[in-house]
Formats: sequence, structure tokens, C-alpha cells
Amino acid sequence: MTTHEASSSSSSKSKLWNYDVFLSFSGVDTRNGFTGHLHAALTDRGYQAYIDEDDLERGEEIKQELVRAIEEARISIIVFSKSYADSSWCLDELVKIMECRYKLGRRVLPIFYHVDPSHIRKQNGDLAQAFQKHEEGIHEEKDDKEREAKQERVKQWRKALTEAANLSGQHLQITDNGREANLIREIVGKIITEWLLSANQLNVAKHPVGINSRVQDIISYLSGGGSNDVVMVGIWGMGGLGKTTAAKAIYNQIHHKFQFKSFLANVSAYDLVDLQGKLVSDILKQTESKITSVDRGISLIKNHLQRRSVLVIIDNVNKVEQLNAIAGNRDWFGPGSRIIITTRDERLLKQVNMKVDKTYLLKGMNEEEALKLFSWHAFGNSWPNEGYLELSKEVISYCGGLPLALEVLGSSMIERTPTEWKSQLEKLKKIPNEGIMKALRVSFERLDPTQKDIFLDISCFFIGLDKDFVAKILDGCNFFATIGISDLHEQCLITVERNKLNMHDLLQEMAKVIISENSCCPPPGEWSRLWNYQEVTDVLRDKSGTEEVEGLALHHILILMVGF
Repeated sequence: MTTHEASSSSSSKSKLWNYDVFLSFSGVDTRNGFTGHLHAALTDRGYQAYIDEDDLERGEEIKQELVRAIEEARISIIVFSKSYADSSWCLDELVKIMECRYKLGRRVLPIFYHVDPSHIRKQNGDLAQAFQKHEEGIHEEKDDKEREAKQERVKQWRKALTEAANLSGQHLQITDNGREANLIREIVGKIITEWLLSANQLNVAKHPVGINSRVQDIISYLSGGGSNDVVMVGIWGMGGLGKTTAAKAIYNQIHHKFQFKSFLANVSAYDLVDLQGKLVSDILKQTESKITSVDRGISLIKNHLQRRSVLVIIDNVNKVEQLNAIAGNRDWFGPGSRIIITTRDERLLKQVNMKVDKTYLLKGMNEEEALKLFSWHAFGNSWPNEGYLELSKEVISYCGGLPLALEVLGSSMIERTPTEWKSQLEKLKKIPNEGIMKALRVSFERLDPTQKDIFLDISCFFIGLDKDFVAKILDGCNFFATIGISDLHEQCLITVERNKLNMHDLLQEMAKVIISENSCCPPPGEWSRLWNYQEVTDVLRDKSGTEEVEGLALHHILILMVGF
């Protein structure tokens, strides 16, 4: 996992950066004064600010390192001073900065330090002498091509100066005694923070229906507690419910309160050392980490985070080892820190030393939210097109409030006729959508063999039955059902309400797909479980059952083949 991926050319549309701020300035009159103080204030605040250390040894041509730094910075601050236009290097930087503003949408803040903005805009007054020298250099050039190139270069400088001076900026006059420190605080504390806040927003969802209402309770809880408390919350639920989406929405609403923050997305897909490196790099605002082992990573995380108030979101945890490597103990984090964990497995939120303060079970959408989300994906509006309302309600009923299913099926229905909709609904009854099944199946594949058997048996035979009664039956199959049922509940594969077993309709559908797939699509007589009335009667009538059949149900009569 790379921490940063930078734009490599000015035509790149990348929105990932290596620097928060690039400082363009004349070292002659501001390095050891205003610009130096501004750079120190930015780095003290935790921002990654690029400042050229070789400004006193600048040549005629701008270095490629500076070109890349400008492209890779979110914001460029130009400190216009009386000596700024003397330097062709500074002016070339300015041209590149304005190019990135137009082509890449970078933010630019001009600061007029002891210089009149109109002089920058018109290249007169304090800048007149500098440009007189630049023009003289053109006339002294004897080579026609070189002279034309220099003329074009000066023309670009003038254009960039005019455009930059027309931007909204800050003006510090010579008579503003004592205002310099206040101006730096304003730039760092308000302007840059607000700009970077909007740049740091995560993309939550194409159509964020019902998200804010789902996360407000969590945000309120995170905002409570003492200022020195480390608060940890867990968000859990079945696949496709939008746990990651909720975590992103929470991050966007509270991250501006934290100087140090990290969103570790989909941690189950990455190596532990890479995850540790990403966390440390995010907090220290470095492009590379020096972590070579998990133990080394734990040591660095403790050392760097214990004294800092941090916001860390650990998304899609599926193993305790991930928590042990990234957040093994709440005392790894400084006072005021907030830690958010998303997972499909509730048990991971109950670990010793890392037990969360509060757990939130994410639930499915209600009918109104589901209809709105589905409509946005299917019709591009918040309500179905004329003639599609009843068909839309059928799809919504099938999805059972699962956002993933609503999005996938909504997108698949775009610009289809009502007849095609009806055909698709009929198809779904026999052949579930592969994209939805794949996402749900992740949880099943993490189960051990007896847990898989319990899940498949419940889906086929025991929906709506008493949990303890079912456990006794399955214990007869040596499935250790009491702990197994508890594990399935914690992993959101089943629900237990009033001691009755249940599961989401799409999970039940997935289970039946797995049974037929595991049998390599032979006739039902060779499936491990038979639950459909017609298929059961056909197998019994035709005497086509085989030793592969482990259980079947017929009119509330359950037969489990134990020990055969």
C-alpha cells in the first residue's frame, strides 16, 4: 500500500498529494523573516510544507524537483516581495503554479509582502526595474531563436503576475507593525485549514441517502466524554450494509477537529507492516515509513501516537491480529483520541485492552430510504419514473433494505422497459445477482467447516425455530452448535430475536446457491440439503437420492442423516 501517489505531469488529474503547501518566495528578503516564520508555523501545525533550501544557489532554469513539488502540492502560497521579480527562477515557479491552478484545480494564495498589489498586477513601481533588466536581456541576445524564446518567457511572466495579483490574497504593508505574527496565525489557522478541510473530504457515496441520520448518534457519542478521554467505538453489521460508507461520513464531519488523522481503508486486504506504515505516515505526514517488522511498527506507533490526539478509522477488520498491530491497546493513543473500527464480526470489538466503549449495529434501510436510493441509481431521480413504482417496490422487497443490493440492481435496471424489469425479477428468483452474492459470501468463506454446516442447515431448515431447540438437534451432528450459533450471530450471518433464529433473505438465498454450487450442479438428489417441496417429493418419488444428501425437509418433517 503506497502512502502517496503523486501526479507525474501537469496534465494529470490525480487528487493525491505529497505536500499540503508549496512556498514560492525570494530568499533575498523573506527567507529569514516572514517566509521562514510562515514555514515554521505550517510545520508546527502538522502540515507538509515544501520550501526550497537552495534558493541562494539558484541557476537560470527551474529544477525538475521544484516542478514536481508544485504539481504535488494542494496549495501554493506566493510571497510577493520587492525582490521576487528579480529572480527568473521565482517567475518560472509562478508560471508553473498558475498552470497547475488552471489545469489541475490547485489552490493559490498570494501574499503581498511590503509591496503594492497593483505593482505586481501591472509590473510597474517596485517591479519596473526588474522587468527593465529582463527586457534588456532580450535585446542583448543575438540569436534570433533565443531572443524569441526569451520574449515568450517574459510574456508568460507578465501574464502570470497579472493573474496572480487578481486573486484574493493578503496584503502586509511596511507600516503594519506587529501584524505579521497575526497574519501568519490567520493564514495557518483559518485560510489553509479551511482549504485543506475541503480537500481532505472523502468520497462517501454517489447518492448518500439516509447516511447522515445513521451516523448522528455515533458522532454525538464521539463528541462527548472528557477532553482527555480516548473514546473507541465499533460499527458492525452484515456485508453490504454500508459500514465503510458510514465511517467515511463520520470522518468528513469530525476530522477537521484533529491535527493528526488516518483513515485505514479495507485493512483486511493489506499486509500488517503496510498498514502500520500507512498509519505512521499519515500521522507524521511523511511519504515513506521505515517499518520493517510488525514489532518495529508497534514500537513506532506507540512512540508517535501516545502524545498526540488522533483520529484513526480502521475499516473492515476481520482478524484480531490487525487490531493487535495497529491499535493493540488504548494507551497507545494520546488524550482526546477517537478510534473507530468497522467489522462484520462483533467479537473483534470485545478484545481485552481494546474493547470498544460503545458498539453500533448497522441496520438495513427502511422502505422510504430504500426506494429513494434505488430510484437514484435506476432513474437518476429520487422517485421512480411513471409506470415503474410497483416494479420498483418488488425489487426493494427483494433487497430487504440492503444498500449494496439496491445500488447493484438499480444500476442494472437503467433504461429497461417494464417487460425487461419483469423478466429480470423472474430471473432473480432462480439466479441471484453474482455481484451481490460475491460480496455477501466473504463472511461465509471465513467460517470453519462446522460453522459453515450450521449456517447452511439453519438457512434450509431452521428459520423461525427456537435457538436452543435447534442447538440440541445440531449437537447430535457433532457441530458444537451452541458456540457455533453464537459465532454466526456475532458475524451477522444470522439474527436471534426472542430466541428465534432468522437471517436476511439474501443470505438465505446465498446459502442455497452455495449448496447447489458445491454439488457442481448435479440433480437435486446429489445435493447436500433439500428444502424445496417439489424437489424433495421428486427425489423421494424417483428414489434418486444419494449418500450426498445430509438433510431434507418436507411439511415440517426434518430428516438429518447423522452418521450415515
